[in-house]
Amino acid sequence: MDHLQKARSLLDSGNYTCVVCRGDTVFTATQRGVAPLLNWLDSETDLTGFSAADRVVGRGAAFLYCLLGVKEVYAHVMSNPAAEVLRAHGIPVHADRFVEGIVNRQGTGPCPFEAAVMDIRDPEEALVAIRNKRKQMLEGN
Repeated sequence: MDHLQKARSLLDSGNYTCVVCRGDTVFTATQRGVAPLLNWLDSETDLTGFSAADRVVGRGAAFLYCLLGVKEVYAHVMSNPAAEVLRAHGIPVHADRFVEGIVNRQGTGPCPFEAAVMDIRDPEEALVAIRNKRKQMLEGN
């Protein structure tokens, strides 16, 4: 079983929202949204060369995967803008379903993180925008 198949299998068999694998090393997360990716970035977890499987990948998550250095990304649902970001950074994409955009959890509009980075091209700039949006959301704005 290759790394991506292993990550997908674990994603589908557990209550995980995100799984990354490389060899025998596996990291899993149960947090929703971009939280696990930000946690791995903040803890300086080296995910270079890992294969990632995620439930939903929007443009914000795509930029974070670029910064984490993963080698490929699979998602149950991936937005076309996310796929564009990943491909532009040489990261192969796989998805069960590609959509025009990711909607927010209430289903009332776009995902706030995807919207926050829609006009951004640089992963570091996207990280700043994602952190700012997260801070606003945590503060209730």
